[in-house]
Amino acid sequence: MAIVYRARDKRLGRDVAVKIIHGHLRENKEVAARFVSEARAVAKVKHPNIVEVYDVSDVSDPERYLVQELVRGTTLRALIQEHGFLPAEVAASIAIEVANALDHAHGLGVIHRDIKPENVLIELPKEPLGSEASAESIRAARVKITDFGIAKLLDAQGVTSTGQVLGSPAHMAPEQIEGGEVSGRSDVFGLGVLLYEALVGKLPFDGKNPAQVLRRVLDGVFTPADRARPTVGIGLTEILNKALAREASARYESARAFADALGAELALVDFGEPRAEIFEFLRAPTAYRERYESRVVAALARRAESARDQGDHLAAAALFNRALAFRPGDPELLEQVGNLARRARLRRTFTRVSAGALGSLTLAGLAFAGVALLRARHAERASLPRPTAPAEAAHSALGTAVTAPVTAAVASDSKPVAVGADAARHLGHVKAAPSQPAPAETANVRVLVDGPKNATVKVDGREVEWFGPPLTMSVGTHVFEFVPPNEECCVAGQTLSINVNSPNAAGDAQLVRGTIEFKPAILDLRGPPGSTASCGELGSFSVPSVQKIRMVGAAINAHCTLIAPASSGLLPKEFDVSLSPGRLFTAPGS
Repeated sequence: MAIVYRARDKRLGRDVAVKIIHGHLRENKEVAARFVSEARAVAKVKHPNIVEVYDVSDVSDPERYLVQELVRGTTLRALIQEHGFLPAEVAASIAIEVANALDHAHGLGVIHRDIKPENVLIELPKEPLGSEASAESIRAARVKITDFGIAKLLDAQGVTSTGQVLGSPAHMAPEQIEGGEVSGRSDVFGLGVLLYEALVGKLPFDGKNPAQVLRRVLDGVFTPADRARPTVGIGLTEILNKALAREASARYESARAFADALGAELALVDFGEPRAEIFEFLRAPTAYRERYESRVVAALARRAESARDQGDHLAAAALFNRALAFRPGDPELLEQVGNLARRARLRRTFTRVSAGALGSLTLAGLAFAGVALLRARHAERASLPRPTAPAEAAHSALGTAVTAPVTAAVASDSKPVAVGADAARHLGHVKAAPSQPAPAETANVRVLVDGPKNATVKVDGREVEWFGPPLTMSVGTHVFEFVPPNEECCVAGQTLSINVNSPNAAGDAQLVRGTIEFKPAILDLRGPPGSTASCGELGSFSVPSVQKIRMVGAAINAHCTLIAPASSGLLPKEFDVSLSPGRLFTAPGS
């Protein structure tokens, strides 16, 4: 709706940004009113993360313009295009800054309605690489949101839309598309879309045209972020799932709550200063990425070990999973996962026996439970190096000392279990139940691979035939490795620690889904400088340029048209492209 110039405010001696509405829109009364509404709405919102409005044109001026703070830096859109996707903690840090701005604006009755990477400006650091970052410079490297041009005041003083969709389809909340009530939770949804794109490198809801995109937003179905990019982890994925909920009531109640959830997740991996992370990444992205992986993996391993020691095996497995997404073949991480699986199996055995003991109402039942507990402990000891000293005396479920060592208690099922004198008087002569081999619990597991269909899947180190009938597996924790067919097509595969559960009903199959990401195809576009290549669903690109094309399959075919600058006098040239993961395709030149 406008063009933006950098200008000099001679009166105050500062550089500013001047937004001037396009001439063909100037005479439209509704657009003009919306332009003024933008100025009045944002002028009252003073926040470090919001571009400040300094002045607005008068109704008598021949031009309609807005004078704003000039932000020297880049946009989040440019960062995503340059890097493909951002380190997860950096993306979350940016989202926290945006959420802070939205929370302030919502408190003043202003809804943005169009949160997208193009509207997020990021000031670049002032210190050159190699110099020590000052606290002042870190504070100055701010994330700012702009363009409240379609914002609507909650106090009904905004412009009433005439049924038109205002906003970018892929970033709009379902209620906004349907013309329902728009609230702060609508901006929470938009911020969720923005964060997903920054984490994964693609939109959660995409399509070939706006109508298809709108339908997918309304359906509310998207690929979870950790499945699209495993290094995101389950923590951030669950936060995103809530922010992107179909119903507004199921989302975070405020942008502040969204920011708090992200902050808590960052703290788990010792990323406590969002603005400092943004600053360090912007100042030296390559150096930051080199440090980032080892830093995150170390923090995840520490947290996973702590969760494991506290008995929270699910949290430990989730943390180890994310660490393995960074380093699929790391022997230390795999050993930790193996230890976790053994602990989980022993814990389930103990839990089942304990539940049986509590469910029995007879003293004899408690005594038999004591024997079963001893068996469980024996099984645990059998998995460890055999001790040289005699086993210590154990205790039955009654709390009475068992005189025989653990090994004797399970060595012969035909002999009575010795219990204390007080218990013997109540129980009489109690014998152990005859030994019956307990049937191993099994479950059906169906394995799916998002990626090349000739991938290899290994379970606990053994290759399995994953395509076909479900696998029959023992209940417990297993390590699934998804291995690409070769290094040319794909990046390193995914390793997951999965808890296989007992089926709820006969014939049920648990789904385990792994991701192997294709490498991008390289499209080398050649032609007269200033040309444009329009390649259908792939998009339009400037020429000459080299483009990385995201691959979702083994091949993509597209038809392109090379349009030379009008001044060249050259006619458009058409050509076909056939792209494969990891391969270079050179488009014909002029």
